[in-house]
Parts: sequence; C-alpha cells; structure tokens
Amino acid sequence: MILSMTGYASQEINTKQGVLMVECRSVNHRYLELQLKLDDNLRVFEATARELIQAKLGRGKVDIRMSMMRDVSMDSAPQLNHIVLQQIAESAKTAAQYFPHTQPVNMLDILRMPGVMMSEALDTDALEANFRHLLNQVLQHLIDARAREGEKLKVVILDRLQQIEQHVTRVKPMMPNLVAQYQAKLSAKLFEATNSHDDDRIRQEMVLYAQRIDVDEELSRLDSHISEVKRILQTGGAVGKRLDFLMQEMNREANTLGSKSVAVETSQISMELKVLIEQMREQIQNIE
Repeated sequence: MILSMTGYASQEINTKQGVLMVECRSVNHRYLELQLKLDDNLRVFEATARELIQAKLGRGKVDIRMSMMRDVSMDSAPQLNHIVLQQIAESAKTAAQYFPHTQPVNMLDILRMPGVMMSEALDTDALEANFRHLLNQVLQHLIDARAREGEKLKVVILDRLQQIEQHVTRVKPMMPNLVAQYQAKLSAKLFEATNSHDDDRIRQEMVLYAQRIDVDEELSRLDSHISEVKRILQTGGAVGKRLDFLMQEMNREANTLGSKSVAVETSQISMELKVLIEQMREQIQNIE
C-alpha cells in the first residue's frame, strides 16, 4: 500500500464527562513533525498522544487538535475551597498591617482567584480510555485517507512511467541509423577539411566518436530504473525516499541522453523524459 502524506480526519464522541473532539491534518514533510494542541482538560495526555501518533505515522507534518466540551448539566455546583480562602484571608490580614489605608478586598475578585472555587474532578482513568479510543479511530481514518490519496499518486506515477517506456522503446531502434548518418556526415567533413586519404585514421576517429555518443548504456539503465520503480510501487510501505532517489538517477540518464544527442529527435525525447520524470518527482514528494 502506498501512503500519501496528505490527509484529513476528524471525529467526536459523547462520554459521561462531555464531548471529546479530535481533528487531524497532515501534509508532506521530510520527517515526522507533530504539532499538538490540547485543551486544559486533556493536556495531561500529551505524552500518550505522541506515543500513539508516532506508532502509526511514519512521515509528514501532522497538526492535531484535541478538546473536550464538558457537560455542564452533569456538573455539580462549584464548592468553596475553605483551605484556600483561609490562606487568602491570612495573607490579606498580614498585608493590611503594612498598608492600613488600602481599600477593602473585593469579594468577587477573591472568588475569581485560582483554586477558590472547586469543580467536580474528572475521572482521569475513564477519560484516558476514551481519549485513546478516539485518537486511535481518528488516526486510522487519517491513514485510510492517506491510502486513498496514495493510490491516486500511484496511478499518476505509473502513467508517467508508461510514457517514459514508450519514449525509450521508440529511441532504441533509431540510434544505429542516427549514429551512422552522423558518422557519414562527419567523415565527409573531416575528409574535406584535411584533404586526407588516410581512411584508417578517419575510421579510427569515427569508432572513438561512436563510442562517446553511444547511449545504449543509458537506455538500459532507464529500463532498469523503470522496473525498480514498478517493483517498489507494488511492494508498498514507506517508499518515498527510495522513489525520490530513483527519480534523481533517471533524470541523470535523461540528461546524458540529451548531452550525447546527435539528432533533433533524440534531443526532443530527452526533453520529454525530463518533463515526465519531474512530474513523477512532484508526486513522489507527497509519498510517505
């Protein structure tokens, strides 16, 4: 299975303590980069979330938002924390000795102080179980979305490979005739320029030049790379980096084909190959 690094998934569930919501977005990246945004009720589970995500995802820039909307109707009325109130009162009394002319303490301000009002504590164990279950579901939905996108990328790459194969198949039978024509032209020019009847010398030069412009090795390597790309796509898994390396190798062969070109036809084919390879490389950038 080929996985894209681009995907989206979200889900929410109702629990006894409120509504849990998880939203995931991912795009391509060289490594796995996590950006987690958890609200205060779930912040204690950040390490758990990272562990679950790293176990399921290999590469990509992943942005995950997790929040919980508490069911207010099920919450009991907040209670005063008498211990905290006593500490505040003693501190205020002590401070008043140094500032006797200050205004009296505003009771509403005191009630807003952290820890003065106590709400019913969350059932952490139950919440963690729900949190794990929901996050695993959303991650699986994200992987499914990435797999669907990966299949589309695979189709595009295979289509470009087929076009490259057609170009290679077309250029192979052309090369002997093109080289022979170019040799004849070059031989005539050399004979005219040197006015020499040393046929052996000219023939030796032609043989050396023919070796320099021979592209049979490059075409063979292109065939080999095409077969390897197909094999990797069929095998699946985390193949993005290997495919990217093969694109570099294929582009090198296409460049060499162009630099050794002795005819307009092979130059055009070299250009077409490079365009198709670049189109594949752009798609492979999104493969995990």
